[in-house]
Amino acid sequence: MTENAKLEILEKWKGALNKCIRCGYCYEHCPIYKSTRWEIDSPRGKLILLYGMLSGEVEPSDYVANKIFECFHCNRCQKACSSGVPIQDVYNDARAFFLDSGFDIVGTTSMTDHEVCARCLNCVRMCKHEARSFVDGKIVTDRLKCQSCGGCLDICPEKGVSITCGFGTNPNELIKQVDSFLNNPANPDAKAVVFSCGYSSYPGLQTSRYDKFEISKEYQILVTACSGRLKSHTVLETLERGAWGVLICCCPEDECEHGGSPRVKARMKALTSTLERIDIDPKRLQVVEVPQGNPGKFTESANSFIKEIRTLGPIV
Repeated sequence: MTENAKLEILEKWKGALNKCIRCGYCYEHCPIYKSTRWEIDSPRGKLILLYGMLSGEVEPSDYVANKIFECFHCNRCQKACSSGVPIQDVYNDARAFFLDSGFDIVGTTSMTDHEVCARCLNCVRMCKHEARSFVDGKIVTDRLKCQSCGGCLDICPEKGVSITCGFGTNPNELIKQVDSFLNNPANPDAKAVVFSCGYSSYPGLQTSRYDKFEISKEYQILVTACSGRLKSHTVLETLERGAWGVLICCCPEDECEHGGSPRVKARMKALTSTLERIDIDPKRLQVVEVPQGNPGKFTESANSFIKEIRTLGPIV
């Protein structure tokens, strides 16, 4: 198949790409753009790259393919698009084009280290998107089906699942941000960490920062992508490094597209029992449901949590 023939899968989107008016509403909601602050990482920037490919001004390359595969599939860009561009559908066909053309690209796709994989198939069974399968003795990820939610990261007993490009959401990246917040001499008020689901709380919260809702200096908001990928170890480390408490904001279970809400609730319930056994007040760890794009509910929950944490004081 020639390169021109392969590009036909994208030709049908040329009209849709022409509809993009470059308004920028999409990047206000994109967690990857918020992490890098590079225009090319925004949905608008990626659509321009694809249009350049169709017009012949941009050559298909590993660089372009990586940009298209770097996405948490939250779909907030598409919902915010004032021109009605079906961004995720365009991305899906673009990914198919790159894979069909022989580009070996991972992006934010979850991958398995076969050297440590226990073949327990937990990640296969828990994936709501049927993106993981057991083929010829190995776990294989379908890069077109994977939604980059990261729910499979914590389910692996051998820590053999990873997302290479975490954009601040991987466990080690989260802990670095925790340290930076709790040990910042310029902010002596730092008390708690709020781990926020990127599919529910995050989009509305970003808008709220420019609106009437004030974000307290007493807590730091860290985005985890799906809350179901938040490791118990990450929460324990956060408390160990000086946080007075941890709040986790997840989707309502009937809105959760990745099955993460019930998992994180069960995981934190077990962790709360552990905290009680070592004489740490279980109120220091709470999980709250926040509907999609509801900054009022988010700030109300966070401020209520901080009020309670103040009365408990630091962990001694």
